[in-house]
Amino acid sequence: MNDNRLDNVHNANSNYINKSDNSVLPLMSLRGLVVYPNTEVTFDVGRRASIAAVNEAIRRDSLIFLATQRDGALEEPTENDIYTVGTVCMIYQNYKYDDGKYKVVLKGLYKARLKKIVTETPFYLAEVEVLEDEIVPISRRDYAEALKKHAIQIFREYRQYVEKTHSFVVSGFSFYEDLDISRLTYEMANQLSVEVNKKQAILEESNVIKRLELLVSYIGHENEIMSLMMQIGSKVNQKLNKLQKDMFLREQIKAIKSELGEDDESEIDLYERRLQEKKYPKEVVEKLRKEIQRVSRMAGSLESQMIKTYIETVLDLPWMSYSRENKDLAKAAEILDRDHYGMQKVKDRILEFLAVRLTKKSPSEPILCLYGPPGVGKTSIARSIAEALGKKYVRIALGGVRDEADIRGHRRTYVGALPGRIIAAIKQVGKSNPVMLLDEIDKVGADHRGDPSSALLEALDGEQNSTFRDHYLELPYDLSRVLFIATANNLDTIPPALLDRMEIIEVPSYTEDEKFEIARRHLIPKQLAEHGLTSKKVYISDEILRSIITEYTAESGVRELERNIAAVLRKSVKIMTEDKTRKITIDEKLLVEMLGASSRKRDKISDKDEVGIANGLAWTAFGGVTMAVEVNILPGSGNIELTGRLGDVMKESARIAISYIRSRADKLGIDKDFYKNNDVHIHVPEGATPKDGPSAGITMATAIISALTGIPVKSTVAMTGEITLRGKVLPIGGLREKTLAALRSGVKTVIIPDKNRNMEPELPEAVRNELEIVYVSHMDEVLDVALSSSIREKVRKITVDSYNTFSDAKYAIQN
Repeated sequence: MNDNRLDNVHNANSNYINKSDNSVLPLMSLRGLVVYPNTEVTFDVGRRASIAAVNEAIRRDSLIFLATQRDGALEEPTENDIYTVGTVCMIYQNYKYDDGKYKVVLKGLYKARLKKIVTETPFYLAEVEVLEDEIVPISRRDYAEALKKHAIQIFREYRQYVEKTHSFVVSGFSFYEDLDISRLTYEMANQLSVEVNKKQAILEESNVIKRLELLVSYIGHENEIMSLMMQIGSKVNQKLNKLQKDMFLREQIKAIKSELGEDDESEIDLYERRLQEKKYPKEVVEKLRKEIQRVSRMAGSLESQMIKTYIETVLDLPWMSYSRENKDLAKAAEILDRDHYGMQKVKDRILEFLAVRLTKKSPSEPILCLYGPPGVGKTSIARSIAEALGKKYVRIALGGVRDEADIRGHRRTYVGALPGRIIAAIKQVGKSNPVMLLDEIDKVGADHRGDPSSALLEALDGEQNSTFRDHYLELPYDLSRVLFIATANNLDTIPPALLDRMEIIEVPSYTEDEKFEIARRHLIPKQLAEHGLTSKKVYISDEILRSIITEYTAESGVRELERNIAAVLRKSVKIMTEDKTRKITIDEKLLVEMLGASSRKRDKISDKDEVGIANGLAWTAFGGVTMAVEVNILPGSGNIELTGRLGDVMKESARIAISYIRSRADKLGIDKDFYKNNDVHIHVPEGATPKDGPSAGITMATAIISALTGIPVKSTVAMTGEITLRGKVLPIGGLREKTLAALRSGVKTVIIPDKNRNMEPELPEAVRNELEIVYVSHMDEVLDVALSSSIREKVRKITVDSYNTFSDAKYAIQN
């Protein structure tokens, strides 16, 4: 227990507190609880934003602004969901649990009003102003004193009723008689079991006499209710027998409703009726009946509200409710082809899955992972899969999730506990067999609150997920009929155990022809509709569309393309409005006016052959890119300088390349002591971007040999492949993305490891038709293709005077 000592903490006006007119304090929203000045409260803090606010308050001066939510069911309330009047409190005791959550003891200091939210993440930081009570006029002080005595009297009756109905002893009342009216009101209101909006009304009232009058009316109403309860209880007790004991509390509530003239169905009866209307598993029925019995004995308490929330959550879940699935293969294929162009491998896998369902009654659902660069349609195809199967669709965004409770839910011991995202999604769609998209599963994190990816293991394991247990439900839920589809940009960040449970389906980058078809079939119609236009009002020709693709985009997907199309249409609407024209045709001149000069950021290759510079091909989570490798040879003492934020594997590739060159220096026409008398500086541009991997091995070796021999490397050649100490070229990955990057960059010839030859059929047709693909198995073959002239020819012609690669040449290359 951390004890932040506070001198004279029970005195709200203590000089320890600097009660300025305006303060900026952490804000924590409360559910079902109103805190008053001069009162103490103790509760658990479980929500992430609330924990962050408590941490900030403790770090500062232990002051925090507490305000109540209008709707206690909201997990992440906005500014409009929180009452503006609250209480500035002092945290003077806190206990931090192992999972990072808190139990805090707070003292209400003074009332304040929320002026504005300064920041929203990771918690609300709020500017608040102090609210002072109105001074009681001298002419009304006698009335105030009489009202105070009346309030104490009826509150004593209220506490006596509470003592009889809840079997606990109340404290003495001499304490209340010594309090001023303002503090007396808050002390009584704090102990009164009424609705949150009534408690908030007491807090917000600045007129002390009106506030006490409001409290008196609430206490009087509660006394009437409790008096009736006791009368009804006395009547019902005379009729009790063993068979009626289970119905005792429900009879009380019914009798109360009758006395009040209310004929509506009670909550307990409603729960019982809902439990009988639907079919639930036996274990669920038993659990619910226990919770219903508990809540019927706790009417009006804070815990009863928590139990009611739990009961309603469990009742709302579609325990044995399933969507009728579509088993028409032709219709499913039609839907997939309608919504997405290409993606044949993904479509074939979905149709295979559907075909299996036709032959087997209850097959296990596969866990699919759509893997590829951003913007290629991974998320949207999941929606189409749901439609093709006739299932409900729900999406869970996992990017940035770091708390295990987000997946498994919070335990019910915490205030404001809720189920995890999986159970919440099931409740949202109302069916137990939806298509559930786990978006950005590669971006799940982990910290002191647990590892969400470990919690996903049970949900994504077909052998275990039939009894998935959410911490909040405390009941097994069958997820075996849920079709989980995950999306990822990078498989390297997914834990191996989780990756092993999923079937990886690669969603590759688009060619320019595919982008053209997608834009013509999907993007342009969509954007026309969003801008209130038709193809007759704004005409974009095929040539203009291809110009947008080639001159203004450089991406694997189509998001940037869609943004550019939207920009063209927005500007078209503006022009049509200003010029009062009904139709506009986009031409090259107008396109430049709308989008500016070509902003294509693609890594264009150089237009001339250069010494010491070779074009490599790399794969990233955003698709393929061309990557220049630059080498300078400088007079020195044999140092190897590697720059460009290279990873360990890439640095090793550079050293392997130099070792290979040293072993073949004579055959390459290079001085065998070059590494002693010179420094080798290898640089890969865009130094702010991390780079790693072995596939740049042959590129580095080619650039170094070019720099040592003075033979330029062909600018139209790009290459990828791992090199060994013996000069062998080993296979690489990401071939489709790399070759597409070469095509976009203007490369004519691509050098690829011979062991990747079997992947050629998977390459896009445009790549196979427009690029010359050369397969190599040894570094000698790479040099024959990449260098602008034969090494032997260059060696015969070169002299020391003409060799300008070295700033201070110390030797000449000899035959």
